Amino acid sequence: MENSSQVSITRACSILGGQAALAGRLGVTPAAVNQWIKGLRPVPSKHCPKIEDITGGSVRCEELLPSFNWESLRARPPMDATHRATGPVPAPGHAGRQPPTTNRMLDTVPDRAAVGLDMRAIP
Repeated sequence: MENSSQVSITRACSILGGQAALAGRLGVTPAAVNQWIKGLRPVPSKHCPKIEDITGGSVRCEELLPSFNWESLRARPPMDATHRATGPVPAPGHAGRQPPTTNRMLDTVPDRAAVGLDMRAIP
């Protein structure tokens, strides 16, 4: 007797053109997909969003793995550039840290660190 997860993964295979096609898109073996279809193993949660995406939403994560709390992930807003841990590189002339130019290399060295150099003589 097939459960809803088995029916859903079978439907995903049909949409994509077979078990091998789905396996190729997910980077898994066709044998793994076959085990999901037979109910020998559950579809890993890391593959569910990709399956939903490549089937155009026809097969949803909730159908593939009903025991997982998908609502908590769906409620989270997507990350954009303003919320990333590292933002984009600032444009030249920006007040932030800039890489030194080859002709002004000593600009990066504090005056107190340039021992023995006459900093006034350097343009």
